[in-house]
Amino acid sequence: MNALHGSLSTFLLFLTLRFSISMDTITPGNSIKDGNVLVSNGGNFALGFFCPDTARSTPRYLGIWYHNVSELTVVWVANRDKPLNDSSGVLTINNRGGLVISVTNQSFPLWSSDISALAPNNSMAQLLDTGNLVLLQQDSKRVLWQSFDYPTDTLLPYMKLGLDKRTGLDRFLSSWKSKDDPGTGDIYLRIDPTGYPQLILYKGSQKWWRAGPWTGQRWSGVPEMNRNYFFNTSFANNKDEVTYIYTVKISIISKLSINESGLLQRSTWNGHDPRWIGIFSSSRDQCDNYNECGPNSNCDLYIPGAFICKCLPGYEPKSPHDWYIRDGSGGCIRKGNVSVCRSGEGFIKVARVRVPDTSVALADMNLNLKACKQECLKNCSCTAYTSADERGFGCLMWHGDLVDTRTYSNIGQDLYIRVDAEEFAKYRQSRSTLAKPGMKAMLIISIAVAFFLMVVAVFWWIRWKKKVRERQNKFDFKFTSSYLEDSPREMELNESRRPSDLPLFDLSTIAEATNNFSLTNKLGEGGFGSVYKGILTGGREIAIKRLSKNSGQGIEEFKTEVAVIAKLQHRNLVRIVGCCIHDKEKMLIYEYLPNKSLDSFIFDKTIASLLNWTTRFNIVCGIARGMLYLHHDSRLRIIHRDLKASNVLLDASMNPKISDFGMARIVGVDQIETNTNRIVGTYGYMSPEYAMQGLFSVKSDVYSFGVLLLEVISGRKNNSYYHESSDSNMVGYVWDHWKEGRAIEVVDLSLTEPYPEHEVLRCIHIGLLCVQDSAVDRPTMSVVMFLLSNDTILPPPKQPAFIFTKTYNRVDPSTSEGAHSLNDRNQKKKDYLFHRHKIKVYACN
Repeated sequence: MNALHGSLSTFLLFLTLRFSISMDTITPGNSIKDGNVLVSNGGNFALGFFCPDTARSTPRYLGIWYHNVSELTVVWVANRDKPLNDSSGVLTINNRGGLVISVTNQSFPLWSSDISALAPNNSMAQLLDTGNLVLLQQDSKRVLWQSFDYPTDTLLPYMKLGLDKRTGLDRFLSSWKSKDDPGTGDIYLRIDPTGYPQLILYKGSQKWWRAGPWTGQRWSGVPEMNRNYFFNTSFANNKDEVTYIYTVKISIISKLSINESGLLQRSTWNGHDPRWIGIFSSSRDQCDNYNECGPNSNCDLYIPGAFICKCLPGYEPKSPHDWYIRDGSGGCIRKGNVSVCRSGEGFIKVARVRVPDTSVALADMNLNLKACKQECLKNCSCTAYTSADERGFGCLMWHGDLVDTRTYSNIGQDLYIRVDAEEFAKYRQSRSTLAKPGMKAMLIISIAVAFFLMVVAVFWWIRWKKKVRERQNKFDFKFTSSYLEDSPREMELNESRRPSDLPLFDLSTIAEATNNFSLTNKLGEGGFGSVYKGILTGGREIAIKRLSKNSGQGIEEFKTEVAVIAKLQHRNLVRIVGCCIHDKEKMLIYEYLPNKSLDSFIFDKTIASLLNWTTRFNIVCGIARGMLYLHHDSRLRIIHRDLKASNVLLDASMNPKISDFGMARIVGVDQIETNTNRIVGTYGYMSPEYAMQGLFSVKSDVYSFGVLLLEVISGRKNNSYYHESSDSNMVGYVWDHWKEGRAIEVVDLSLTEPYPEHEVLRCIHIGLLCVQDSAVDRPTMSVVMFLLSNDTILPPPKQPAFIFTKTYNRVDPSTSEGAHSLNDRNQKKKDYLFHRHKIKVYACN
């Protein structure tokens, strides 16, 4: 009987679904109840009630989602700020002809469409295959209302973004509050019509990222649009509207959306490997932050090793001191004792830029570039000009500060900056030098020689390519006893260091994936070399660690990292995908983690607020789990030796993954400690016994973890100083507050949401236990994990070891040697001051 009842229920549900998916319209005579689904005629989109948290049944919202995408992807929500607490919601057309969401036992609707022209008993709602829910008059088919006019967080093809000047309707995107709450968040994408219209991403009322003005073919700040052949785009700026719209050229599923973290992303659906693939993101690098370098400056990432902020021609840093320490937020001012309102002044071209904020720009679409120059030259207050359209017509002029300019590597607009006569004369002289006949001849000869050499190089490269591939296929990771320094157990551990099954990648594959190691793909740089983002054929994203050819320690780091990480499998350790060996090129290929490193969050006050306490605590616990695996659960005991915020990477769900094992050491499971003649790591994270005596153990990593835990809580770097009257660093700062019973005051001010004080104080307590002076006093990672997971009584911490001298205040090497020889240790002892108290030892082993 039970089996028969189950079969009957399944059959009735099947009939209901078949009936629901055959509908694409709602008339006054029918409705959509919670559990029924309205599906567009072509099957692209569905409308119905849903719960964002798939593990729960409430709250309930009416929304539109992709019907033919296996992952629930909602593109529009009706009652986003008025959720239903049960499944009693019904979507109907009321007696005035409008769409309403009604609730049982409630006289007024929960939500209704806002229509000015009512059509009693003569309206119908239809879900189109574009994802647009339209309310029509049945006889004339006139549109009374449409969901495309009230977007939420997603811009679909054929949907307009921008302002209708006739009606005042402003179509803009607004993020969800969180991934499980579609309520109106504080991230907005809208077209700002003031001055010359531009596309801007806001966080609250503050500008967060600027796509810039429309240049005729693309947004000024989105160079990727020129390389995209999938989309047709259109921009209208006339007396009736200022709007942007896009369509797809081929049969793909694509959307443009903003999330609660402040990221604008264009994504396409991969049906073969079911997932969304990001093809554009608003936050690619530091220069994407609005006004990163202050007024009258240019953010330029493409000069390796140089400060990214550059003053525009004719300007100088407002605060040279801030500029020296690489703080460009104050921007630049006009050079002193100069005038740009005398005879002889002119304009210097700054090429390939996103033009400055156009909300204060004046536009004249009737002027060409030459006439624009003359118009700007006539007005002494005009500071810069450019073409409004990249195709050579229209004029934009700025009067006053130039804000949020940045340089691109291979595409952008030319901006012309007004300079005084002396500056302009220097510029013309430098150009005229190149224009001399002799210089031209030398230039032509140089180009010809370079071309010849390039042809010869290509010829030899083709000849060697086959041989190199053969050598790569025969490459065997056999490391001799000299591989690990000072190791007493080389022969015993040798077999565990042979990752013979590690995939080898061809150099051409990596070069193609990184666009030939383009600067736009560069993620960062350290003492070992550079890290690049790459996309393999098929869409898989990877991170490539390219070891510097000139790095003396690069080879050893490479061998160590391959030997260590290839054998590790843990969710909180970064996963290696393979490696590439080509002549002197040595590269490690990892999984790509989109949220970069932990330090980019906790030490950046503009985005630190995105990390609430729950997220920070989960990150700390994840790091602890990863370290516990290295110390206790892996086949051999591994000591990381360089655990720090920049070596903790975050995946898309903010899960931490420990990276950079170039300094790691493999020791036997029965080894308690060992020593080295070569001290490596980062100041501020080194334990005292390691920095002074070269002794390291699992307790050295515990010390680094304790520093990292306190940094996560306080949002402060340990190698910076926080007392005006004292030289104490962050650890000393926390210790002083702990002694005075004011430890809660060290919590990062970015934690604006309520947090459990007792849990935060307990974590501070655990952090202080980890940074105690004596290694014996520190708990092991297994004890740390237990203390983080259980509310047990903690012993009082002893006074920690912390640095007092300011010798290292400005030293923060990514991966540097702490000492070069044993002779340096006496000086190290003078630089460190450690406090020891002869009280009962707390044994955590």
